[in-house]
Amino acid sequence: MTAVGFAAGFISAIAGGGGLITLPALLWAGIPPLDALGTGKFQSVFGTLSSAINFFQKGFLDLRRLWPGLVAAIVGSALGTWSVTRLGGEQLNTLLPLLLIGIALYFAFSPRITDVDARPRMPNWLFNLLVGGGVGFYGGFFGPGMGSIYALAFAALLGYNMRRATAHTKPLVLATNATSMCIFMAGGHLLLGLALSMSAAQFVGARLGSNLVIARGARLIRPIIILATIAVAVKLLLES
Repeated sequence: MTAVGFAAGFISAIAGGGGLITLPALLWAGIPPLDALGTGKFQSVFGTLSSAINFFQKGFLDLRRLWPGLVAAIVGSALGTWSVTRLGGEQLNTLLPLLLIGIALYFAFSPRITDVDARPRMPNWLFNLLVGGGVGFYGGFFGPGMGSIYALAFAALLGYNMRRATAHTKPLVLATNATSMCIFMAGGHLLLGLALSMSAAQFVGARLGSNLVIARGARLIRPIIILATIAVAVKLLLES
């Protein structure tokens, strides 16, 4: 499971989607679904924290404009996690693959997916409210592809280049997953020893992945996000 944590941290730092690696592995090991979700959220927090610190230290992350979105993501994640523990996420299996395929097509063909900033299409306050809260709810409720959805929103709506877009997804993903993790922990859905070992591997993998993002930019991020989102979509279609 340590190798799984490392791989998930590395991929998540570049394109998101680490849950696509960790959750099936935890379920395959025979861990009950809610315990697998809680353990997965716990270790993903440390991977996201690692990449967020790296991006911040190297000047790609501006938290001053992002804090309202962090608050919205926390509220949305809490509502989403509370909902999934009571309702389940089966209905999303039908709609999510179509959304993810649309994201992959956008990244493949949009001229805004570059290493150059573009003109924003939405005011920052509205972006924080709608994207922070909406994707935060989705992340707490279900989660696959959350990092890719955030990155798409930053590029398409705020005009961020791909290094900045990827960097700014990390605090929102961190806030979403940390909130969800706390709720799962409060419900006793966590295997702490396993979560700690995977967290250490996630931290290292995410550091390496975020360094590659900084070095390569859109040339690396675009194809990996396309592959990651299509992989999640295919997996969900097969399961449904």
